[in-house]
Amino acid sequence: MLYAALCTDKPNALQIRLDTRPTHLAYLEELNAAGKLALAGPFLGEDGKPTGSLVVVEAETLDAARAILAEDPYAKAGLFATVEVKAWNWTVNKPGAAKGA
Repeated sequence: MLYAALCTDKPNALQIRLDTRPTHLAYLEELNAAGKLALAGPFLGEDGKPTGSLVVVEAETLDAARAILAEDPYAKAGLFATVEVKAWNWTVNKPGAAKGA
């Protein structure tokens, strides 16, 4: 099952994000190689700077998804003010899905 994490950065935490970005991206690449990452990317403020993240992972349970997300270097660095994790059904434009199905 897919789980979407909606993560909101703490105020004035851009430097934490910048400093941690290389290890965060390496972690996402590991998840992707293991078939556990569906998609990920930052939310942007009006100034174009990151304000949070959307990360969608494949996991057996909500607890398993939360455990995967807790290992993200951004989470470990304390970047996020809030993280909301929800089961998610990719319905439209899912990669690998037949067109018009």
